[in-house]
Amino acid sequence: MSVAAPLLDPDIRARRNLRVLVAAQVILGSQMPVSFILGGLAGQMLSPIGCLATLPISLIVFGSMLSAPILSNLMQKRGRTAGFLVGTAGGALGGALCAWALIVGSFGLFLAGSALSGLYMSAQGFYRFAATDGASEGYRPKAISWVMAAGLASAIVGPQLVKLTADALAPIPFAGAYLAVVALNLLGAGVFWFLDSPRPAPPAADGPRARSHWDLVRDPRIGVAMLCGMVSYALMNLVMTSTPLAIVGCGFATADAANVVSAHVLAMFAPSFFTGNLIARFGAERIIATGLVILACAGLVGLAGVELTNFFVALVLLGLGWNFGFIGATAMLTGAHRPEERGRVQGMNDFAVFGLVGLASLASGGLMNCIGGDAVAGWKAVNLAMIPMLALAGSALIWLVLSRRRTV
Repeated sequence: MSVAAPLLDPDIRARRNLRVLVAAQVILGSQMPVSFILGGLAGQMLSPIGCLATLPISLIVFGSMLSAPILSNLMQKRGRTAGFLVGTAGGALGGALCAWALIVGSFGLFLAGSALSGLYMSAQGFYRFAATDGASEGYRPKAISWVMAAGLASAIVGPQLVKLTADALAPIPFAGAYLAVVALNLLGAGVFWFLDSPRPAPPAADGPRARSHWDLVRDPRIGVAMLCGMVSYALMNLVMTSTPLAIVGCGFATADAANVVSAHVLAMFAPSFFTGNLIARFGAERIIATGLVILACAGLVGLAGVELTNFFVALVLLGLGWNFGFIGATAMLTGAHRPEERGRVQGMNDFAVFGLVGLASLASGGLMNCIGGDAVAGWKAVNLAMIPMLALAGSALIWLVLSRRRTV
C-alpha cells in the first residue's frame, strides 16, 4: 500500500514574499505621511507665491506618474528588487535634497527633492503587484489586500515620526523630519534583499509576444480595471485634499479636521484585512461596484450638509469606497494579462492612475477656492465633481459584466 506524498503549498514563496513586502510597506510607507503632512507647510514657508504652497505635493504625484513606466520596465527585465532599490534611492536623495533646501531656504531645491520623492511613491505602488507574483489565482486578492492593510501601520507611524523629528534641527523647521526620511529609505532598502520574486522568463523566439499598449487598453477587462482604479483613487484624493480646507472654512477647529482625516485613513486601510477574502468569494467586479456605490454615498452625505458629523461620515465612506474600488481594480488587472505583459500593463496602469490623481489634487484646491467664494460652495462643488467620474466608471463596469454574460 503506497502512501500519498504530502501536497506542497503552491503559495509558499508568495507567502514569504508577502512578509517582506508588508515589512517594506510599514517601514518605507511611513515616509509618505511625512511628505504629505509637511510638504504644503514647507512649501508655504519657502514659496515666494502663496498659491504655490502645495506644488511640492503635486510634484510628488507627477514624479510618481512619470517614473511608473520606467520602473515597471526595469522590473520586467531585472526583477522587482532592482526596481524597489531604485525607489529607495529616489526617496533617500529626495529627502536629503528637501532637508538641504530647508537649511538654505531654497524653494527650487525643495521642488526638486519632492519630484525625486515621487520615484519612491511610484515604487511603493508596485508592492501590491509584487505580492501576486507567482501566487495562485485564489491567493492573489488576499496578498494584495494584506499589502494594502500594512498601510494602516505606516499611516500611524508617519505622523508620529513628524512629531518626534520636525523640530530636531531647530531653529530650522522640518529639516529633521526629512533626514528621518533618508534613514527610513536606507533601512528599508535592506528588506528587499530577502525578496524572492520570480522574474518573467524572456519570451522564446517562437513564443507569444506582449501586446502593444493600444491593444492592451482595448482589452475590455484591462481597460475597465484601469478606469475603475483611476476613478477610485482620484476621487478619494479630490475629496480628501479639500476636506481640511472645508472643515476649517466652515468654522471648525484644525483639531477637528485632523480627527476627520484620521478616521478617513483608518477607513482606507482597516478593511484590507478582509477585502481580499471578499474578492475571492464574490469576484472583483462586485467588490468594485460596491466601492463605487459607497463613493457615491460619500458624495451624497457631503452634499447633505456641513455639520461635523457630515464630514466624519462622508470621509469614512470615502475611505471604505476607495479600499473596495482600488483593491478590486488591482485584483482584476492582475488576472487580465499574460506574464510577458506584466511590466507593460502595470507601468501603463500606474502612469494613468497617478496622472489622474495629480490632476485631482490640482483641481481640488481650485474647486474649493474658486467656486462660489466660500467654503460651503466650494465643498459642494467638490462633491458634485464626483458625479461624472462615478457615472463613467459605473457604466464601464456594467458594460463589461453584460458583455461577458452575452458571450457565455
